[in-house]
Amino acid sequence: MFARPTTTAARALAALACGLALAACGQTTPVAETRAHDGRTFTPVEATTAPIAGATLYKGQHAGIQGQASYLIEVPDNWNGTLVMYTHGYRGTGKELTVDPPSIRQYLISQGYAWAASSYSANYYDVRAGVEDTNALALAFGQLTGGRYPAPGKYLIMGFSMGGHVAGAAVEKETLATARNKVSYAAALPMCGVMDEEYEFRWLGDYTLAAAQLAGFGPRTFPQSDYQTLLPDIKAALFDSTSGTLWQENAVQGAKLREIARNLTGGDRPVFNLGFRVGSLQNAVFGTGGSDGTLSGILNKNLYGNEGVTYRWTTGDITPAEVAFNASILRVKADPEANRARQGGLRWLPRVNGEFSVPVLTLHTLGDFYVPFAHEQRYRLAAQASGNGDRLVQRAIRAPGHCDFTGPEIVEAFGDLVRWEQTGQKPAGDDVLTPAVVADPAYGCRFTRGVRAGVEACPATP
Repeated sequence: MFARPTTTAARALAALACGLALAACGQTTPVAETRAHDGRTFTPVEATTAPIAGATLYKGQHAGIQGQASYLIEVPDNWNGTLVMYTHGYRGTGKELTVDPPSIRQYLISQGYAWAASSYSANYYDVRAGVEDTNALALAFGQLTGGRYPAPGKYLIMGFSMGGHVAGAAVEKETLATARNKVSYAAALPMCGVMDEEYEFRWLGDYTLAAAQLAGFGPRTFPQSDYQTLLPDIKAALFDSTSGTLWQENAVQGAKLREIARNLTGGDRPVFNLGFRVGSLQNAVFGTGGSDGTLSGILNKNLYGNEGVTYRWTTGDITPAEVAFNASILRVKADPEANRARQGGLRWLPRVNGEFSVPVLTLHTLGDFYVPFAHEQRYRLAAQASGNGDRLVQRAIRAPGHCDFTGPEIVEAFGDLVRWEQTGQKPAGDDVLTPAVVADPAYGCRFTRGVRAGVEACPATP
């Protein structure tokens, strides 16, 4: 038996010996982990965006974490010293990297805010590139604008969908500690965002797995390699119609699928039924079926697991049919190392843990079937568990689509967030956790500005 070293010199000698003879110390040379995404290359495309009156527009390429990225920066003549970083959503798996301005660009410029946006240096669901490249662009503001302006006195961040994930992750304690490019944002506005990265990909896996099972094509192995081949038959077994803007589920298995989805995505709430029938969102979710859990190579191990998930289409006591369904559906175990912390930078899929120290205001549509409202519930619980409940304001919007916000809803949220950050006076929000509140037919009326087709109008304010 070897004696434990008792002095610094002894420990140093032991370390040196191990360094010279790794095998003698029971160690092997670490092997660098790789993933499919590491070998992908992309081509930045310069934006065709034109400048607007009263501002100067800059565009070109900047260095990103996986190569070059395109960028846009716009600075008003009466710049107030704050730079708003805009983070875009998922752009698919193509080679071209594109960038465009925020939808409230005109408002930002009119209020004296400069804004900047990166294409990121990679497509796919690469939130790591989104965070690092957005931060890198923020830090390069002075250089890319030719030194015409002083350094920003304050940074804000806002984004949609995957960009909401980027904006949420950007203010997390873990990101501030581990990102290569570090920016301390004063506030964040994630909209329709992935606020729980593990839940989003579990939802996509759960829905497609349950749909196949209800349709009679449930797999026995994971991933279901023939899922996309079987998809037309799966849809035919669950829906009476899949043509047009809105689909119609059938009254038997399709209705069960609808209720399973309701329970998995946040419970009973207004606009859910309409959101469930939006064909473009159904196609987006069904299109993920048969995936191997690596997020198309963003990870190198399977993130998806449904152990412990109970699929329900009724309320009250679980029925024998539900017991049988849950016993028969394939159970998949997620690899606990799929998204582990990494040395020298962010996780491959940056986490949103609810550990932030600045004001955060979120918007989410109630009918969103792609990035469901349950994200807001899970984000609220995470923030409260971290002692940050008072730093989070959430608003529910009565709309069936994904990121289906009106300009007034976004402008109001941005203005309220800025005032909160400047004055410390917290704006109003919605309760996202109390089931009876969320299920109320008038839920979401408080911050919805404008009526969407097919959505019941809010009662008039007395």
